[in-house]
Amino acid sequence: MRRTRILTTVLALAAGLLAGGPPALAAGAPEPAGTLAADTYTWKNARIDGGGFVPGIVFNRSEKDLAYARTDIGGAYRWQEPTKTWTPLLDSVGWDDWGHTGVVSLASDSVDPDRVYAAVGTYTNDWDPTNGAVLRSTDRGASWKKADLPFKLGGNMPGRGMGERLAVDPNRNSVLYLGAPSGNGLWRSTDAGATWSKVTAFPNPGNYAQDPSDTSGYASDNQGIVWVTFDESTGGAGTATKTLYVGVADKENAVYRSTDAGATWQRIAGQPTGHLAHKGVLDAENGYLYLAYSDTGGPYDGGKGRLYRYATATGAWTDISPVAEADTYYGFSGLTVDRQNPGTVMATAYSSWWPDTQIFRSTDSGGTWTQAWNYTSYPDRKNRYTMDVSSSPWLTWGANPSPPEQTPKLGWMTEALEIDPFDSDRMMYGTGATIYGTENLTAWDDDTPFTITPMVRGLEETAVNDLISPPSGAPLISALGDVGGFRHTDLTKVPSMMFTQPNFTSTTSLDFAESHPNTVVRTGNLDSGPHIAFSTDNGANWFAGTDPSGVSGGGTVAAAADGSRFVWSPQGAGVHHATGFGTSWSASSGIPAGAVVESDRVDPKTFYGFKSGRFYVSTDGGATFTASAATGLPAGDSVRFKALPGAKGDIWLAGGASDGPYGLWHSTDSGATFTRLPNVDEADTVGFGKAAPGASYQTLFTSAEIDGVRGIFRSTDRGATWTRVNDDAHQWGWTGAAITGDPRVYGRVYVATNGRGVVYGDTSDTGGGTDPDPEEPDPEPTGACKVTYRITNQWTDGFQADVQLTNTGSAPWNGWSLTWSFADGQKISQLWNGSHTQSGAAVTVRNTGWNGTVAAGSSAAFGFTATRSAANSRPTAFELGGRTCAVS
Repeated sequence: MRRTRILTTVLALAAGLLAGGPPALAAGAPEPAGTLAADTYTWKNARIDGGGFVPGIVFNRSEKDLAYARTDIGGAYRWQEPTKTWTPLLDSVGWDDWGHTGVVSLASDSVDPDRVYAAVGTYTNDWDPTNGAVLRSTDRGASWKKADLPFKLGGNMPGRGMGERLAVDPNRNSVLYLGAPSGNGLWRSTDAGATWSKVTAFPNPGNYAQDPSDTSGYASDNQGIVWVTFDESTGGAGTATKTLYVGVADKENAVYRSTDAGATWQRIAGQPTGHLAHKGVLDAENGYLYLAYSDTGGPYDGGKGRLYRYATATGAWTDISPVAEADTYYGFSGLTVDRQNPGTVMATAYSSWWPDTQIFRSTDSGGTWTQAWNYTSYPDRKNRYTMDVSSSPWLTWGANPSPPEQTPKLGWMTEALEIDPFDSDRMMYGTGATIYGTENLTAWDDDTPFTITPMVRGLEETAVNDLISPPSGAPLISALGDVGGFRHTDLTKVPSMMFTQPNFTSTTSLDFAESHPNTVVRTGNLDSGPHIAFSTDNGANWFAGTDPSGVSGGGTVAAAADGSRFVWSPQGAGVHHATGFGTSWSASSGIPAGAVVESDRVDPKTFYGFKSGRFYVSTDGGATFTASAATGLPAGDSVRFKALPGAKGDIWLAGGASDGPYGLWHSTDSGATFTRLPNVDEADTVGFGKAAPGASYQTLFTSAEIDGVRGIFRSTDRGATWTRVNDDAHQWGWTGAAITGDPRVYGRVYVATNGRGVVYGDTSDTGGGTDPDPEEPDPEPTGACKVTYRITNQWTDGFQADVQLTNTGSAPWNGWSLTWSFADGQKISQLWNGSHTQSGAAVTVRNTGWNGTVAAGSSAAFGFTATRSAANSRPTAFELGGRTCAVS
C-alpha cells in the first residue's frame, strides 16, 4: 500500500457522509410511498486479490493451520487451509460503525482455538465518529460479540504495523491485555474480553507521535502501548502467567516487564534507547526476547533501525543487528521465531522502499545472518528466492525498472512476518499490496532458491471510488485507491494488470460513452504527470490526455453519450470541456469549481453538474452551464447523481447530511425540477441495472436508509417500492462511494466498499415478471434488414462480438428474432441486450422487453462472449423472421 492510501481514504470518509437523520422534504409532488421487502442475494468479490496493507498475521500456537490476518481498513480474515484462501470475518460491520472495519490488533486463543479477538477502530481523531471496541468470538470469527471501549483505536493510524497490541494469556485464557493509543495506557480483561479496565499500575502511556505539529490529530497522536508478549514458561494451566513484556512508543523507555502477573511493572534495565520497539517476540525455550527497533513508528517511514536480543534469565542485552547502523536507511519491524527450531529468527527492513525490502534470517539466535538478496557487483543483485506472481500478475505494476530495482518487488511496508509454528517451511508476510508466502522456506539455509507466491486469495482490500458497467465489453470497470483500477472481463478471475499509461496512484472518476461503450475516460491522482486518460477499446488500453493549467487531482469526469466530447471537473482548476480526447481544454462558464459532473445518456451535448445545493445544466457540450431553479436539494457536497440510459433528462440524485436535506430525488425534465422520494430516509449512491422481466424501466439500486434500515436496496418500479438485497451479515461498513447495476444481468449489483473491494450480488428473485415464452412463434418483422457483425476482442479459446441489426425497411418492427449458424464450433457463453438459444451451430437471438421496437432506419444492438477453437470465421448469412438480411 502506498502512502497516499491514508489521505484518499480520509477524504472519502470525511466529507460529511457518515451521520444522518431524516432530512427535510424538498419541493415537488411526492411519489408513491412503498413497502420494504427483502431478497436473498449471493455475494462475492470481483477478484483482485489483495490491493492493500496487511499489517498483521497471527498463527494459533496450538492448532495447526489456524491463522488470521488483519488489514488497516478492510476487516479481518481467517485462513482456509483446504483451499489456501482467506475468509472475511467482519462483513457484518454496519454503516454506523464503519470505523470498526479497521483492525489494530488480533489475538487467537491457544488454550481454546475457537476463541479469537479483534481490537477495532480506524482513526483516533474525529475522522472516526465512534470509539473503538474489542470484538470476541467463540466460533473463529463466524459471529462476534462487542465490548465498547471509552476511547478510539487506530487501525489506519501511524504505527499500525507495530504489535500485536492485543494478547491472550497462554495459561489463563480469560485474561487479555490491550495496548491503547492516545495516552490511554494499558488495559486488561479478566472475563475473556467481555469487560475491560485500565491497568493503573502501568507507569508509561507512551509519548511518541509522528508529527506533533499536525493539527488534524492524525500524525500528532501518541502511538501509545504497541505490543504485549507473555512468557508462557512462567505459568501453568489455569494460572495467570507471571511474566509479561510490554512495548511502549517511547524512545527512551520502550520496554517494560511484570513478574507478578501485571500487579507491578518495571522498565527493563540496560535497554537500548533512541528507537521505538516495533515488535517483541519471545523464544521461551532458549530464554530470549527478540526486539525489532526503528527510529519512527512506520509503516511507511523509518530511516534507521536495530535488532536486539534480551536474555530473560541474566538481563543481558545483545545487539544482533545484521548490518551496522550506519549502513541502515530503514527500520526493522517484521520479526518471527521458528517454533519448531527456536534458534531460527527472521526480520524485515520494513521501510526499505528502494530498491526493495530486505528479509534477514539467522539460524543461531541472531549470531549471524543471511539476506534474501545481496549485491554481487552493483547494481546487479543475487536473490535467494524466485517470485511467481502468475496468480496476481498485476503485482508487477507493469513496470520495467532499472537494476538494482526489480519487478515484482519482494515488497514494501513489510511489518507482518510469521513462520508457521507447525511448519518451518511455511512463511507468510504482509506488504502494502498483498500477502506473500513460501512453502519451501528452509531451502534458504541450503542456499538454494525458495519460491515466493501471493498467498492472498479471498482477501480483498481495495478502497473503491467509482464503478461503471457498460452495456457491452467488460461487465465491470473500477476506480480504486492506491492501485488505480481494473477492467474485469471475468469477475471470477484476477485481471492481468491495473490501468497503466498512466498508472494513477488513485483513480477518482470513470465514465463511458453510452452509445459507444468502447470510449472510456478516467481521472485520478498522480504525483507528477497527467490526471486524465482515455480508452477507445472499452478500457483494455489507455492513453494520457493533457491537463488544463492548475490541475492537482482527478476530480470527476463525464463523457458525452456519443463519445464526441468530455466535461472534466478536476481538483485545482475549474470545470473544463473538450471536443475529442482532451488535447485542448476550455473553461466552462456558469458552474463553480469542484462541481460533480455527469452526462446525459442520450443527448451528447447535454451535461449536468451539482455543487453546494445547486444543480447545473449545459446544452452546448459543457461550454456554458445554467443553474436550475430546483430547490430543496442537499446543501452540502455529499451528493452523487446519474442520468438514466435511454431516457433524455431522466436524473436520479442521492445524498445529503443529517443537518439538512438527505435522501433520494428524481427529475424527468433535465433537472429543472426534482421530486424527493418520501419513502427513502437517507441515500448516498444511486445506480441502474437491467430492467426486471416484464418491466420497461431500468432497475434502481441505492445504498440508503429506508424504513429505518440501512442497507443496499433495489427498486423495479421507479422507486415506488424497495427491496433490501443485502442482510446484516453482509454490510461492509461504509458503502457510500458508488453503486451500479449490470445492464445485462437482471438483479446484479456492484457495490463500492472502503477496504473490502468491489462486492457484487446476484439475486434469487426472478423479478416478478415473465420472460418471453420461448415456445411462442418468433416475431416476423416486415421489410428489409442489415446486419453488422464485428469481433471486438479475441483470446486463445474465446472471443467477444458486437452485432448491430438495422431496419432498412419502411415500417417499424415490434419485436425481432435473428438467426445464424456458426461454421467453426463457436458457442455463446454470455449474451447481453437480448436473449438467446443455441442448438449445435444454430443460434437464435430475440429482443429484450426494451429494444424490440425498431423504427425504420434505426438499429438494435447486442453483444456476446463465446468459446472457440483455432478458427473463428464470421457468419456469412443472417435471417430475421425467415427473411435474409444484408451483411456488412
